[in-house]
Amino acid sequence: MTRSIALAGWVFAALHTAHADTVSVAVAANFTAPMQKIAAVFEADTGHKAELSFGATGKFYAQITHGAPFQVLLSADDTTPAKLEREGKAAPNSRFTYAIGTLVLWSAQANYVDAQGDVLKKGDFKHLAIANPKLAPYGAAAVQVMDKLGVAAALQPRLVQGENIAQTFQFVSTGNAQLGLVALSQVIVDGKVRSGSAWQVPANLHDPIRQDAVLLNPGKDSPAAAALLTYLRSDKARAIIQSYGYSF
Repeated sequence: MTRSIALAGWVFAALHTAHADTVSVAVAANFTAPMQKIAAVFEADTGHKAELSFGATGKFYAQITHGAPFQVLLSADDTTPAKLEREGKAAPNSRFTYAIGTLVLWSAQANYVDAQGDVLKKGDFKHLAIANPKLAPYGAAAVQVMDKLGVAAALQPRLVQGENIAQTFQFVSTGNAQLGLVALSQVIVDGKVRSGSAWQVPANLHDPIRQDAVLLNPGKDSPAAAALLTYLRSDKARAIIQSYGYSF
């Protein structure tokens, strides 16, 4: 047993005996489903409870800078946590990449999206949903994809924007938009792509979607916050994260 494994085992053993606490967590909307599962096993294993709020990373940044008492941020990018550290609103050297996201072109209609994503160039769809690129990193990635494919100008009149990736997915799932560039984690159920059709966007068409966690100032003295950040790097949490199509 290596020293790091032994230390991790000691930490989790200590957590069982520590006073149960609650940690307030701001979670990027794309990470909703996996974080709900992680929060449940985290509470069962440690006794600590994670109180979750879901939304756009850009909106969370604005709330945090205006004094919102979140203790941990699970961002949809790596730049927002770094910015919060530089601005003195997060604990130095506390951030790490908890997941790398995957963008997918998805339609609720079967056989609508082809294996190469050519529907973006040839399709007769009325609306393509993307997340607001100013607030949501998945939206920024979607814009990069359209630019790389040379379809940005042609698709501009057909775009509908969700405030965050959760609202974007809702536009597509309800049929208000025939297509959407959403997070792979949103279209996976029990390890398989849900009904409809999808094209996993090649990683070379956009910047890596590195999703970083960071300890915010209100959580510096919180045992539950420290425990959650440790737990996110555990094998159990990582298995859940990978089951939703994320990598590390």
